[in-house]
Amino acid sequence: MQTSTTLNAIGQAIQSYFYGMHYGDTSRLRSVFNPDACLFGFYHGDFSRMPFEDWMAEVEGMDKPSETGEVFDMAIVSTDVTGPTALVKVAELYAGLRYTVYLSLVLIDGNWKIVNKLYYGD
Repeated sequence: MQTSTTLNAIGQAIQSYFYGMHYGDTSRLRSVFNPDACLFGFYHGDFSRMPFEDWMAEVEGMDKPSETGEVFDMAIVSTDVTGPTALVKVAELYAGLRYTVYLSLVLIDGNWKIVNKLYYGD
């Protein structure tokens, strides 16, 4: 059963993810990702797999959308919760591309952590 408390906690984790992405804040991203997380997805048609730490290095080296004038355009599309697991679909604008992203979360020690990111950018 999805309670408002559960959905609010997941929403807060996703908002931290959004702000981390928009502001290039790797500390904030680290706070919501499990360190063993991995990213899979399609970028300009090419499939990519990236360990979390490699992605953190990439985020640190990129221009921050908040500093390039890109508008903050990220939103939760849907949330599905089963026990201590959740799948959140989000739509986001990042570095000029529109992404559909699926974030898998797990409740670990009372905190919702992203354990996988699957994305498609076009």
